[in-house]
Amino acid sequence: MTPSIAPSSLTVWRTLLALSVIFVLLATSGWTGPPRARAASPDAWEAARAAWQAVRVDGRTPPDPLSPPAAVAAFFAALRPAQRARLARQHPLVVGNLNGAPVDLRYQANRRTLRRALATERARVADPRLSPDGRREAARRVHRFTSLISTERQVLAFDPEGRGRVAEVLGDLERAERVSVVVPGVDTHLLTYQRTARRYTAPYGMAEALYAAEREAEPEVRTAVIAWADYTAPTGVGVDAVTGRLAAEGSVRLASLVDALPGASRVTLFCHSYGSVVCGLAAGRLPPRVADIAVAGSPGMRAQTAAALGTRARVWAMRDDEDWIADVPHLDVGGLGHGADPVEPEFGARLLSADGVAGHGGYFVPGTESLRNFAVIGVGSYGDVRCAGAADACRSGIHGATPV
Repeated sequence: MTPSIAPSSLTVWRTLLALSVIFVLLATSGWTGPPRARAASPDAWEAARAAWQAVRVDGRTPPDPLSPPAAVAAFFAALRPAQRARLARQHPLVVGNLNGAPVDLRYQANRRTLRRALATERARVADPRLSPDGRREAARRVHRFTSLISTERQVLAFDPEGRGRVAEVLGDLERAERVSVVVPGVDTHLLTYQRTARRYTAPYGMAEALYAAEREAEPEVRTAVIAWADYTAPTGVGVDAVTGRLAAEGSVRLASLVDALPGASRVTLFCHSYGSVVCGLAAGRLPPRVADIAVAGSPGMRAQTAAALGTRARVWAMRDDEDWIADVPHLDVGGLGHGADPVEPEFGARLLSADGVAGHGGYFVPGTESLRNFAVIGVGSYGDVRCAGAADACRSGIHGATPV
C-alpha cells in the first residue's frame, strides 16, 4: 500500500512544483542575457537635480524633486508666471518630471527636453563610430521623439536616459471629472510605448482606445486618460518579472503621480499584467480619490486578498480564457511570484467579463467586452458593467448606474 501524504507534505510538493515552473520560465527566457537597451546614465539626472537645488528664487530654495507634491505645488503657486516659465526653460528635465508642478508647465518643459533628446539622437545616427545596431536604435528613438514633440501631444513626464520613461495625457487633465491611469507591464519603455503593428498592446494605444471608449460610453462626462510608462519595467519574462523589486519602485512613482493630479477628479487605475503588481503595491498609499483599481491578465498583486491591499477603492479583475498568464504559478515563496490569483473567488475582487479578448495582449482592443467594461468603470457607470459569467455579483453594493 502506498503511504498517504500528509497535508503539510502535499503543500511542500505543490510549492516545489510551482517553483520548478518558475525556474523553467527563467531558464528559457534568457534572463541571464545582456540588456537589450543602452545602459542608463544617472549623471544627467543628478546634474540636473544639483543645478535645480542651487537655484534661488526670491531668496528661496526650490523643493527637492522627491518632495511631496503638495510642497511642490505650494512653491510654484507663490511664483510669478515669468518665474515659473524661467524655471521650466532653464531646468526642463526636473520641472517636466516634478509631481506637483503646474500641468501646462510640465508639458512645456518636456517639449524642451524632447528637443534636446532629439538633437542628441540625430547626432548619434550620423556618428560613424556607432555600430549598425546602435544606429538603428538611435533612428528609432529619433522617430519616437519626433512623434512625441508634436504640439498637440501632452507629455506629463519624460526621461530619455537608458530605456527611457514617459507619461502622456489624453484630454484635459485639469478640467476632468474622471481620470483613468493605464499602468502597463513588462517590456515597457520609450521604444515600445507606441506601436503601429499590435497598436493596442502598447501603452499609448491602450490609453487611446480607453479614452475613445469612455467618451462613447458617457459623452457628457469630462474625462482624461494617462498613458503611464513612467517606471522601469522588467525586460521579458525573466527574474525581474517574477520578483517585486521593480514593481515596488514603480509603486512609489505611481502613488506620487496620483497625489499630484490637479482638481478633485475621481481616479481609476487600469493595470495590465506586471502593471497589476505595481498597482497592488501602490494600493495602500493611494488617496481616497482613487475609486477603482481594475486589473487584467494579472500574475498577482502581492496580496492574498483584495482586502489585504489596504485600499478603499473597489478592486476589479478579469482574465481571458486563452491568456497564458493563467499558467503562471500564483504564489509568493522567498520573493518569487506575486501571490494569489485576483480572478479566484477567494481573492475577493469583482470579476469582469473579458469576452472578445484574444490572449494576454488583447484587453484594450476596440470592440472587446474588456475595453467596454473598463470604459464604463472609468466614467462611473457601474450599472453598465458586465460581470464574468451570468451573475451580476460584481455590481453588488454599488448604488446607481449614473456617473459619479
